[in-house]
Amino acid sequence: MENQDLIKLVTEKAQEWLGPAFDAETQAEVKKMLENDDKTELIESFYKDLEFGTGGLRGIMGAGSNRMNIYTVGAATQGLANYLNKCFAGQPISVVVGHDCRNNSRKFAEISADIFSANGIKVYLFDDLRPTPEVSFAIRHLGCQSGINITASHNPREYNGYKAYWDDGAQVLAPHDTAIIDEVNKVKVADIKFNGNKELIQIIGEDVDKAYLEKVHSISIDPEVIKRQKDLSIVYTPLHGAGRALIPASLKLWGFENVHCVESQMVKDGNFPTVVSPNPENAEALTLAIKLAKEIDADIVMASDPDADRVGMACKDDKGEWVLINGNQTCLLFLYYIIKNRLATGKMQPGDFIVKTIVTTELIKAVADKNKVEMLDCYTGFKWIAREIRLREGKQQYIGGGEESYGFLAEDFVRDKDAVSACSLLAEICAWAKDQGKTLYDVLMGIYVEYGFSKETTVNVVKPGKSGAEEIKAMMDNFRANPPKEIGGSKVCVVKDYKTLEMTDAAGKISKLDMPESSNVLQYFTEDGTKISVRPSGTEPKIKFYIEVKGEMGCPKCYAGANADAEEKVKAVRASLGI
Repeated sequence: MENQDLIKLVTEKAQEWLGPAFDAETQAEVKKMLENDDKTELIESFYKDLEFGTGGLRGIMGAGSNRMNIYTVGAATQGLANYLNKCFAGQPISVVVGHDCRNNSRKFAEISADIFSANGIKVYLFDDLRPTPEVSFAIRHLGCQSGINITASHNPREYNGYKAYWDDGAQVLAPHDTAIIDEVNKVKVADIKFNGNKELIQIIGEDVDKAYLEKVHSISIDPEVIKRQKDLSIVYTPLHGAGRALIPASLKLWGFENVHCVESQMVKDGNFPTVVSPNPENAEALTLAIKLAKEIDADIVMASDPDADRVGMACKDDKGEWVLINGNQTCLLFLYYIIKNRLATGKMQPGDFIVKTIVTTELIKAVADKNKVEMLDCYTGFKWIAREIRLREGKQQYIGGGEESYGFLAEDFVRDKDAVSACSLLAEICAWAKDQGKTLYDVLMGIYVEYGFSKETTVNVVKPGKSGAEEIKAMMDNFRANPPKEIGGSKVCVVKDYKTLEMTDAAGKISKLDMPESSNVLQYFTEDGTKISVRPSGTEPKIKFYIEVKGEMGCPKCYAGANADAEEKVKAVRASLGI
């Protein structure tokens, strides 16, 4: 499409937003874009409609069809309300509405509550910001049919988002996901019922907090070790977000008495003034927390993202230097501790199982196999972990699961990743280590010695725009048509294609992959234990390569050598793949 054609298209679309269905503030913002000689913002705001996907909405805030605003949020809520009224016709329907610290989050939450109530749906609206996992908990706790949380998770400050949940407290899966999208796509601005019924809106807060925190406390495996190590020195930061409401309270309830919060980041602020990006995966976000940890000689640093579902952490290495623990190591540490200590305390039952995503480290499988615990693999995203819990409910007990992107869930009364329980359990793991004269780093080194060394690297190849999308498709097509025979000098022995749901071994024998649906993911396993996963991002213009290489560590002090060897192997893998 020529630029002039695109400008004509977005201009016509924008002019519709000057009509009486839109408020004066929106009209003024649109008018300003139309009058500006530079049409960049106009194009970005109107060249497409912000899509309600299987996880909900996420986008930059502002006026326009491709932006997060009261009309795009309103259409999403109206569509979800229409679907709920279809699904549960003749029954009383209720929903939970929560939000994080972001700019406009409270406004979008209140507008959503009004729309649900205007459609005859009872609303439980949190009185202030709350963690995403508490919204998931509240849906189950209050017996609701659905719920939403207004959050853009760990995205930059200009973003906001909308997560939709079903009656089990999990993000929506088939068949409801596509059916809700269909309903949302039918909604016109004139259809949105903005005038709420206040009688159907109930404000909730402390009572749900108390019930949730008590349930979180119930997952503590070894309370005695906490009593002995109650002075464990913990530094925590919520990065201005929802964790501030509950994580310090949870740590206190578990028995930890020496918790130091980064005060400047305990301030609720959607501009995230003390960080470049409020993402605990990034070292920069932990700068102030590590500074405080050095000042007080802390044992552990932990950080949660704005909606408190992801946890980032740092600890001291064998030289006393503060180092970050990556997402794969985080998941490995949690599951190792849960398995070993459930066994040690006699809590492990025959049907207990754990879950990881297919791109998460295979060391977790080694730990599970050696300790005779069932491990399940699922697609990326916590809705798939929640699905495995639901399928086995009442028959087997879920004891933990996670993914490489810093999400972990230690319980089944929540159905999304949970930084509140993860931070509490992390503190217990550190207490258990300290009780033996060890650090978290020592525990990780011990895992590598016993189960083998593993290094995980994610490479993002960014391809922006329409041509980029075509390049990404061509890359995936080429990998399928010409699968590599060797990677990094090692022969490929297994190929898994989740699009065709077929696995091909070294002899060319094809067998079926048991997955709930197809997904555009390829995996290669080599003879030396290397695993490569390739998938286009569902939300950004990039193709992701997850590389895992194996090694051996003869002793806890051998980490530097094993890591250096692994880095060389990663370079060879990247050269083989041309990335």
